[in-house]
Amino acid sequence: MDLQLEGRTALVTGASAGIGRAIAAALAREGVRLAVVARRRELLESLERELGAPLTVIACDLMDEDAPERIAQAALAGLGTVDILVNNAGGSRPFRLDTPEAQWHEAMTLNFTRQRQLTHRLLAQMMTRRWGRIINITGKSEPEGINGAFSAKAAMHAWAKGLSREVGKQGITVNSIPPGRILSEQILRNYTPEYRQWQSEHEIPVGEYGQPQDIANLVCFLASPRARYITGAVIPVDGGLRRYQF
Repeated sequence: MDLQLEGRTALVTGASAGIGRAIAAALAREGVRLAVVARRRELLESLERELGAPLTVIACDLMDEDAPERIAQAALAGLGTVDILVNNAGGSRPFRLDTPEAQWHEAMTLNFTRQRQLTHRLLAQMMTRRWGRIINITGKSEPEGINGAFSAKAAMHAWAKGLSREVGKQGITVNSIPPGRILSEQILRNYTPEYRQWQSEHEIPVGEYGQPQDIANLVCFLASPRARYITGAVIPVDGGLRRYQF
């Protein structure tokens, strides 16, 4: 299927490794011109070499207060416009009942506030052209305990749904993708091979962990003109891991 993405522009956050890197590579293969953001410049530059195409490389920590403005300005300076925004950066770790306020602030800032701020800095130029795609890589809605990222991702889903209703008539869609168990640095660091094997056999209907490319495939479709009638959606890519029916 021709996704009609040739010549479009995209900004992908958290693009240095794992899901973000796969998304950036997949969009580049579709002919999209890219700006990529992460803390580790050397990994972004290695992605540029791997793709064999010039990228607008933006080394930035999203926890910096001025990060949304710096990223938006750099992306627009490098690309001219941003048609597609992929909010992928984030991080997760379990919290205790007595987790200090600073850690809650960090989790909400990294996983919700910065994505919202960056999106709103890029909306006006999308609305001017009456075309845009905002795709959020979020998280599951079945928390097994307290986790700041779960709360932030729930906020992302609610905000994205509301935003989709405001900008739909401007040709802009807003969708969220909560990944399941996708092999990445974080997964390999947090889960043993034995646990991954057990979960694949007992909890994931398709019988295995996903690959970053599984997320990237859906991102490319949602970013395309062919997905014009899909907005305000939360579409899990999890091999059937989640148990809720919609």
